[in-house]
Amino acid sequence: MSRGSSAYLSAQQRAQIHQWKKSWLWRSELPTWLLMIAIYGGWFVTLANWQTLGLWPATLLLILFTSWYMSLQHELIHGHPTRFPRVNQLFGTLPLAVWFPYGLYRNSHLAHHRNHSLTDPDEDPETWYLSPARWAQLRPWQRQAVHLRNTFFGRLLLGPLLDISSTLQSLLLAFCRGDWRAIAMWAIHLALLTGLFLLMAQQDFSPLWFVLAVSYPALALTKVRSFYEHRADADPLARSVNNEAGWVWRMLFLNLNYHAVHHDLPGLPWYGLRKVYLLWRDDYYQRNQGFRAAGYGEWIRRFSTKPVAVNVHPGRQQDLQHETALVTDVRHSPSGHAGADRKTRAVVTGGC
Repeated sequence: MSRGSSAYLSAQQRAQIHQWKKSWLWRSELPTWLLMIAIYGGWFVTLANWQTLGLWPATLLLILFTSWYMSLQHELIHGHPTRFPRVNQLFGTLPLAVWFPYGLYRNSHLAHHRNHSLTDPDEDPETWYLSPARWAQLRPWQRQAVHLRNTFFGRLLLGPLLDISSTLQSLLLAFCRGDWRAIAMWAIHLALLTGLFLLMAQQDFSPLWFVLAVSYPALALTKVRSFYEHRADADPLARSVNNEAGWVWRMLFLNLNYHAVHHDLPGLPWYGLRKVYLLWRDDYYQRNQGFRAAGYGEWIRRFSTKPVAVNVHPGRQQDLQHETALVTDVRHSPSGHAGADRKTRAVVTGGC
């Protein structure tokens, strides 16, 4: 299933997962191949028939397929359905989500899987925490913006905007630094995006409408899953949540709601995450020290108006004890310059 080491609960769990790995279903990766057919087929069929469906029904379907596609890209990054990164990249390079080149997302996400530095704002490119130094620099209105961002609906509203801002900043930095590898990645992305917009125009579907009414809401939908996936904790194994979401959310997010399981076993295919979680549910509850939710409705009830406490990171004093104690496999090593791709999450970011 994976190279290197994964954080198994026990030798028994390791043996069971390796037994599943030998089954025809897991070896063939048939569920992921069918998933790709459903997502690509659904997206393009919806676009081609949007006038028959009507603008609003087609828009809602495109939002769902685009958000689902981002979940698929995550699966491709972790080495599915093939063991060849470049082949998987071909399946995930088409910019259906508009804003993020596949390579940028890949490098950033694999850096996020360094569990010893998970949630650290200086090391984790996907954290929502800010460093104490960065927090001290914020003006009062910026701190209020952070608090708004940390409410459930504020995250859906502002989270995509912050992602887009930091991603565009990475494009600017690539030019400023003369990072031709990153520039080439962006050039391919923009060329494919231009082709996609031309296809939309041929179908009389407005590219501007797609960006505003499809792409942004689709990105906001992914913020439901990532709203409170991680918390700062001295123990890296207690930093990721397991969210017992309903089947619609599980399918849309490809079981990544079982996020602690995913971080322990990042090479596990999406259709194995729930199976593993249900079999060792109580063990994971103890392992991540009770960091579990009863569904995304719990986040809505608790954090509609009250912000979740992911403002200032408490620091890495205790983290250093775990620096070499836990290394989990991310299936494929990141390529390129991951540091240049880091998304800073700050409310206001600098230029060149």
